[in-house]
Amino acid sequence: MKKQTTFLTTILLVVSLGFAATARAEVEIPIMDLVDVQGIRSNQLVGYGLVVGLDGQGDRNQVKFTAQSIINMLRQFGVQIDDASNPKLRNVASVSVTATVDPMAGPGQTLDIVVSSIGDAKSLRGGTLLLTPLRGVDGEVYAVAQGNLVIGGVSAEGRSGSKVAINTPTSGRIPNGATLEREIPSDFNSRDNITLNLRKPSFTTAKNITREINAMFGPEVAVAISKGRIDMRAPKDSQQRVTMMSMLEEMSVVEGRKPARIVFNSRTGTVVVGQNVKVSEAAVSHGNLTVTISESQRVSQPNAFADGDTVVVEQSKVGISEEQAQMVIWPPGTELNTIVNAVNSLGATPTDLMSILQALHEAGALNAELVVI
Repeated sequence: MKKQTTFLTTILLVVSLGFAATARAEVEIPIMDLVDVQGIRSNQLVGYGLVVGLDGQGDRNQVKFTAQSIINMLRQFGVQIDDASNPKLRNVASVSVTATVDPMAGPGQTLDIVVSSIGDAKSLRGGTLLLTPLRGVDGEVYAVAQGNLVIGGVSAEGRSGSKVAINTPTSGRIPNGATLEREIPSDFNSRDNITLNLRKPSFTTAKNITREINAMFGPEVAVAISKGRIDMRAPKDSQQRVTMMSMLEEMSVVEGRKPARIVFNSRTGTVVVGQNVKVSEAAVSHGNLTVTISESQRVSQPNAFADGDTVVVEQSKVGISEEQAQMVIWPPGTELNTIVNAVNSLGATPTDLMSILQALHEAGALNAELVVI
């Protein structure tokens, strides 16, 4: 009963998604939700730093680079430490620091950073990140980070070795923990054309966007190079270019036809069927074949006057049962609603539905792409 309820819930979700998608088929979508502008992109920064004040939860002695980092840092402050010395630190942890810079962010803007342990620290709770330079892919320093960590996890361990953990205590965040020191260069204002890259390549979508732009700014302003790229002539003046992009943000078009797909999630048993999925004429029958084998032991005792030995005899019982399955015939061009009702009438579970759809695909009766995640 529980499996059937789960299956019905999944089917109802698929039907509602299909009906909602049909209702939105002709809805216009803002152009900027369909494309990415070349030259306007986010950038990633990464750095290596130290977190201090961990109350005995930091890296252990076997993490040599943590001790080396502390020695190098103290030398910069005039503290002389012998190379042969091995400071036993339990309140310090080596960490990686990552951040994402928004497109065209300027110096002085703050960034959220993520701090993750590199060594064997047990927890970063209560720690403070020391001043850490953040570098780009070119090796240049673009930001510096420092601050107190916010940890969403906690762990506790007893002397016997028993341990309990909630979430991940070795990773945390520092909101506004980094300051951008220099702007990451962009060629957006220096390019002759503005290139629009479609997030979901489609010839129809590219045609609709090109037609809408030319209707607004004039003929031959935009040219569709392929189903995934549109080139648009833009003014040299930066103010006029900004005005043009502002107008582009207010424009909407009808998105092209989406590919027919069926998505399987084998871990959760979720099946999502897109609205464009159809099948050609096919007959479907699905049943379960169950093989049961039971093993038991029996003692064989000879007669009192027989010259024999008492032995243990193995006994096996094998049974095969097959559930009676109904056959359903789908006419050509069957759509989502009919597929769902037919499969539901068979009493199939999500696992059965996966098997049925895969068999239809192998038979060439399903015009959809199967995606397994």
